[in-house]
Amino acid sequence: MKLKAMKYRTGEQAKLSELKKGQKAKVVFLNTEDRALRRRLLDMGITEGVQIKIKKIAPLGDPIDIEVRGYELCLRKSDMSLIDVEVVS
Repeated sequence: MKLKAMKYRTGEQAKLSELKKGQKAKVVFLNTEDRALRRRLLDMGITEGVQIKIKKIAPLGDPIDIEVRGYELCLRKSDMSLIDVEVVS
C-alpha cells in the first residue's frame, strides 16, 4: 500500500524534500553541521530567505529538480531534507 504524501499549506513549516511538484517555499534555515555541504548549498544560491519552486520529481522520487534564483538545479532528497522552509504557495 502506497502512502499518499501530504501537501503543505501556505505558512506551514516543512523540509524542502517534503514539498510536492509546483509548490513554492522560502528557505528558513540550513540544518546541517557539515561545513562542506553547507558551503556547497550556499554556493548554489540556497540561502536563508530565498524562494524555491519544486519543478520536477524523478519517477523514483530522487533527485528533485528545483528552481532557485532564476535557474534550475537538481538536488538529492537527502540534501533537501536538511533545508527547513516555509511554504509560500
